[in-house]
Amino acid sequence: MYKRSLSSLLVTLHKVPITVRYYSNSAKKHHYDIIISGGGMVGASLACTLGKNTKLSNKKILLLEAGKEKQYNYTDKYSNRVVSLNPATHKLLNDLNAWTHIKNTRFATVKRLQVWDAVSDACITFGDENAIEDISYIVENDLLLDAVSKELKHISNLEVFYNTKAKNYSLPEYKDDMVKITLEDGSTYTCDLLLGCDGFNSQVRKAMQTQYVTWNYDQMGIVATLELSEEIENVIAWQRFLPTGPIAFLPLNRKQSSLVWSNTPEEVKKLVNMSETEFVDAINNAVYRTYQRSDIIETATKAFDNFLRFFNWPVDMSRRYPPKISRIEEGSRAAFPFGFGHATSYICKGVALVGDAAHRVHPLAGQGVNLGFGDIICLNEVLGNAVNCGSSINDLSFLKDYETERQKHNVPTMLAIDGLYRLYNNDFAPIVLLRSLGLQATHAMHPVKDKVIDWASI
Repeated sequence: MYKRSLSSLLVTLHKVPITVRYYSNSAKKHHYDIIISGGGMVGASLACTLGKNTKLSNKKILLLEAGKEKQYNYTDKYSNRVVSLNPATHKLLNDLNAWTHIKNTRFATVKRLQVWDAVSDACITFGDENAIEDISYIVENDLLLDAVSKELKHISNLEVFYNTKAKNYSLPEYKDDMVKITLEDGSTYTCDLLLGCDGFNSQVRKAMQTQYVTWNYDQMGIVATLELSEEIENVIAWQRFLPTGPIAFLPLNRKQSSLVWSNTPEEVKKLVNMSETEFVDAINNAVYRTYQRSDIIETATKAFDNFLRFFNWPVDMSRRYPPKISRIEEGSRAAFPFGFGHATSYICKGVALVGDAAHRVHPLAGQGVNLGFGDIICLNEVLGNAVNCGSSINDLSFLKDYETERQKHNVPTMLAIDGLYRLYNNDFAPIVLLRSLGLQATHAMHPVKDKVIDWASI
């Protein structure tokens, strides 16, 4: 009787498809070749990139995300969190087919970037609004993540676990050890290579015990969705360096732009609590206000303009100003802190850091997420090379190539951004004169401007 019951149960189970998810306290360990911790924009894009790499097609990949699966719901209302993607990031998303989803929804292009100093009025522009080439692409964070997530569903060697939080990471001590990850529900997983994409408070980085250089800036950012007072083509990104920090408008459509305004924590708190009318007035004042200028600086910058003209070097004659702001999208104001962070080592045995887990920068140059996507491009190539050469994916000599290549780009970029912050967060007259002349000279020398654009596009 017992045997008959068991047989009938097995027959019944055989007919019913069962999907097994290991979220229990089972002591059984589950092994993957690669586990990615963190499913934000960078983590999800990394999983998609590695999953679509034909050289890694026989590798089992797991993406762990602590939060719920997010769904992008299209509305006329834009999100207040957007990113500016450089051409290299755009190409990666296009290669992943994620750009198709973005293109079919919405995005904005930047064909020209104009930056000017409020204290001296020195100005520099990049690109041409009538050019074929785009400088960057403005995309909502949630839309980018949704586009990549759609592609994740088509990758056969990839699994994604949402609502899954890691409790502990045990990293290899000996040659043949594997990374062991214990989740909050008690289940354990092992892998040959753990990729930390879990943000600037990275638990993976802490488990590595690598030195992390970090500091907070005496600034916060405030974001909002702005409505312009007039309809324009809106392909220019504007940034004005104020004594308290830069204010920037990023295009969204012909009638709206996204605000990113850096200011002191005290001022940001006031701006957040202002009425809509007061806030709009504050934005317009920040963009159009004329600051007191030193006669010496005015004389020196004009003399330098004449010097550049004498040698037939281009001097800014086409400066433009954005339309005034008429209103802000209700509920779109938000504030967040700024900080700097850099891991002195991106790798150790069985582990590599990617994106904000490895580096964090001030957003004044719009390079934060692009540095993370640059990491993805490099790591994908390195792991493909390792497999192609018959090595293991956690081979330290190959991971070292990733670390070396990315630090060669990331460190100078981060120091340049930090230097710009410190240079423009200073109203000492000699410093203002130095930065104004530097801005004029850079604007006049097209090869230098081209180098800046090329570097920012990697």
